[in-house]
Amino acid sequence: MQQFLFASAQDNDTATLVRDCLEQIGEVPAEANLGFLYATDQLADHLQVILTQLQREIPAVQWVGTVGMGICSNFQEIYDRPALALMIGSFASDSFRILPNFVGDPDTLPRELEDWYRSQGFSFALLHGDPSNPETASWLAGLANGQVFDFINGGLTSSNSSNPQLAGSLTSGGISGVLFNEQVQISTDHTQGCSPIGPVHQITQAERNIAVTLDQRPAFEVMKQDIGEVLAKDLSRLGGYIFAALPIAESDTGDYLVRQLVGVDPERQLVAVGDWLEKQDRLMFCRRDGNTAQEDMQRMLERFSRRIGEQQIRGGIYISCLGRGRYQFGENSEELKMIQQKLGDFPLVGFFANGEIYNGRLYGYTGVLTLFL
Repeated sequence: MQQFLFASAQDNDTATLVRDCLEQIGEVPAEANLGFLYATDQLADHLQVILTQLQREIPAVQWVGTVGMGICSNFQEIYDRPALALMIGSFASDSFRILPNFVGDPDTLPRELEDWYRSQGFSFALLHGDPSNPETASWLAGLANGQVFDFINGGLTSSNSSNPQLAGSLTSGGISGVLFNEQVQISTDHTQGCSPIGPVHQITQAERNIAVTLDQRPAFEVMKQDIGEVLAKDLSRLGGYIFAALPIAESDTGDYLVRQLVGVDPERQLVAVGDWLEKQDRLMFCRRDGNTAQEDMQRMLERFSRRIGEQQIRGGIYISCLGRGRYQFGENSEELKMIQQKLGDFPLVGFFANGEIYNGRLYGYTGVLTLFL
């Protein structure tokens, strides 16, 4: 099997959704063994029923996935209604392993997974995390910083109700997904939805998530200078437009993590950020708008085009932020259509996440594209 199998359906009836997808797929090759499934959150409480139907009809396929408040169905974004998108691939049986629900210290990983990983010398992980568990971010950091896996992509479930995941079976509450070894050829990259608006500042005093001074000056004073006189006079306009960015020390591409401005205190000259600042060295401010997001998306796709060349894309997974999609690119799936226009037609599934994972770090307002070649 060259390109992966793809199917998608929209319907209020769960059985009809699955039947429609199976009819689109047709006969499944014997070598097909791994499926990626993403459903809108209207189906969160029906995911077990969907999984049971698929396992009954295609017993050789193991499933990973989750739900989102929007999903990627080839090059169409689907929101606000029951919808299902699935992609089935064929991989060497010894080239991947399912990571069941993981809750706890990385040292508690199942022995069979750790032994398999250690014997491979390389492992790419596609993981889904539960945003309702306050420990999810620290567990993810433990997996990344402990060098358990070489490269981790994925995203946090987004839902108005429960936060189920699929990892061979239905699960929730932690981190789950699938691991690949070097037999699987993967190309991946990410795109930011923000752009810096000032210089990088040294954090010279911070208390927990509060920046007290930057470059030995009051943090609020520094922020006002960077954002400009117009915004500084109307701080109510900052929300959803101005953010803090934490540069990644070891990055050679100027990469950074975007975090919310939780609040500002003009009287005490403080700026509160949605991350722990005491362990950070630097901070800059950035803005978020549609133009900067589209420009950076195009840059990412150009990098993919140069890297891939004439290789065929077997399938792809795109995990984008809930704040992107229709809010930054428009109502007609423009974000996904940019991928299609640059890289061509291939099966693509994914979802709009509550936080995006790229190279083991938790991002915001980011799109993460993973391609199987």
